[in-house]
Amino acid sequence: MSRFLVIPREGQLQQLFHIFAYLKSHKQSTLVFDDTRPTFDAERFVQKDWSEFYAGAAEATPPNLPEQQGRLVLTTYFVDADHAGCRLTRRLHTGVLIYVNRAPILWYSKRQNTVKSSTYSSKFCAMRTAIDRIEGLWYKLRMLAVGLDGPTCVLCDNQLVVLSSTAPETALKRKHNAINYHQTREAQAAGIVLIAKEPTKTNIIDFLTKSVPGPRLRELSGTVLW
Repeated sequence: MSRFLVIPREGQLQQLFHIFAYLKSHKQSTLVFDDTRPTFDAERFVQKDWSEFYAGAAEATPPNLPEQQGRLVLTTYFVDADHAGCRLTRRLHTGVLIYVNRAPILWYSKRQNTVKSSTYSSKFCAMRTAIDRIEGLWYKLRMLAVGLDGPTCVLCDNQLVVLSSTAPETALKRKHNAINYHQTREAQAAGIVLIAKEPTKTNIIDFLTKSVPGPRLRELSGTVLW
């Protein structure tokens, strides 16, 4: 709603009333922080040899890392984009939902500054945004002496993006996607992420990228990580 502060209109004011009405009717809602480790089907995540394509790819770590303490944690990211979601400008909306074990610690929903011509481009733009935040979170956790139990599990509902990100032999034909494409693949080569497909029906992040009906919103917001 902050986009319409300069010239607000009556319809936007009504939407603002809806937001406050929703908050008023959900005073008893809670945010659950579960510290248990989620369980994933290992067959969903395919690991390949990337040495031929990204030789020497590794996580960038500072030399003064503190010694890890306590038990290891697993990070999970849901990522999605609503292609041409803004009706005024047709810019995409990116959504990222971040878990440490089963605790949601960060969510990100933003209209991007560019217009993408295809769903593939939109999803890859969102994937690059997720990779940036994954690398930042890894650095913070390591500097807090928190150990990581393997690569971050990244879940996306676009099969073509998952294929391009996980199969070393795939090639990119669109030059304007090159940065998103290579940054995502290099993060896999460095062992920072593992990417798998998540069906649209069970993709928790839908409510951060698009307007969803009330029953669907309650279903998504009440979902517990596996």
